[in-house]
Amino acid sequence: MTSATPSTPATTAGRGRTWAFAAASASLVAVFAASASPIPVFNVYRAENGITTADISLSVVAYFLGTIGALLCLGRLANHLGRRPTALATLLLLVAGSVVMIGVTGLAPLLAGRFLMGVGAGLASSALTTYIVDTAPARPDWLASVVTSQASMVGLTLGSLAAGALVQYVVGARTVVYVVMVVLLAVCVALILMAPETGRRQPGAWASLRPRVFVPAHARPLLPVATMVFASTWALGAFYQSFVPTIAREQLRTDNALIVALLFAAYMAPSVVGAPVGGRFAPAAAQRLGMLVYLSGVVGILAGLVLGNVWLLVPATMVASAGQGIAVSASMRALLHGTDAADRAPVMSAIFLICYSGAMVPNIIAGQLSHVVGTVQIAFGYGVLAAAGTIVALLFARDPEDL
Repeated sequence: MTSATPSTPATTAGRGRTWAFAAASASLVAVFAASASPIPVFNVYRAENGITTADISLSVVAYFLGTIGALLCLGRLANHLGRRPTALATLLLLVAGSVVMIGVTGLAPLLAGRFLMGVGAGLASSALTTYIVDTAPARPDWLASVVTSQASMVGLTLGSLAAGALVQYVVGARTVVYVVMVVLLAVCVALILMAPETGRRQPGAWASLRPRVFVPAHARPLLPVATMVFASTWALGAFYQSFVPTIAREQLRTDNALIVALLFAAYMAPSVVGAPVGGRFAPAAAQRLGMLVYLSGVVGILAGLVLGNVWLLVPATMVASAGQGIAVSASMRALLHGTDAADRAPVMSAIFLICYSGAMVPNIIAGQLSHVVGTVQIAFGYGVLAAAGTIVALLFARDPEDL
């Protein structure tokens, strides 16, 4: 009979960190799954409550405003209150947003629910991503950047697909969707409660609410290229979030909620595959490669929309997504290189502030243009932004070690 080897404090701590990494990663996925769950329901709101394409675009702006506000004001709370309490607050905000969405009958509750979800997602983008970076294994060294950059894509994909299936095949799904998300978020609350704290609480929590954006001096030369990568790729994600119900109706001649979800997922899911591919290259090389792949996908998307060819539109969407995964994870890896524990939360807040701002501003313009021009014409503006981001990456991308 063999005897068990007693656990040492080091192995116990190691197991705790592994649990925290898994719990934080699962929670980040769940946050964005809940955030994506309204997308397949938009056409239900359109049919039953008179919600328009412009209203849907405005709800996306409300979501981004909540996210940006949280990133500006709450991004450093994890350093003062601890990783675990802020992670729990994130999950509870998404629960509140989901509960509000259950009662959507018009524009006001739709905006309120999306705003609450945005605040939760913004807090998650600093608190949960910092928790993940704190507890990620040392090898492979790209794992933290891949998880922090792609967990949101996994969540958006799973949330939209689950909601799409429910809306299409379950009676009363406009309520059931959010009940399912509340249960999922509650499970994540339990997981976080069992995880250890990795940060040290510091005084000054109230002062930290003062809006401030911080990037360490050594990473600032890398910021312009990263900004163009983040803005040009996340903008297309916002376009799909706002216009995919319209694209499905105009291009596919269907209001099927599962098809809407599948089209949205086609832009989100392949990004997860692209991210570890980028980890095989130095950050600058991965930024260039990712943006070239992304631009080729965007060109295919535009061709698919012009020709009304779904067999071109969907594969091109997937190519653009894979390119985004390569470029975005490489940009995050470059900016996080050499940062210490105290800098991680504000750096992640700055990264996602750029991402969401880059998504929101074009979406505001697109929402207004939807009153006077068609979806295809609006899409070409996103093509110009993709070309600009690619040119900047090709000409100016640099590795942290070269600074």
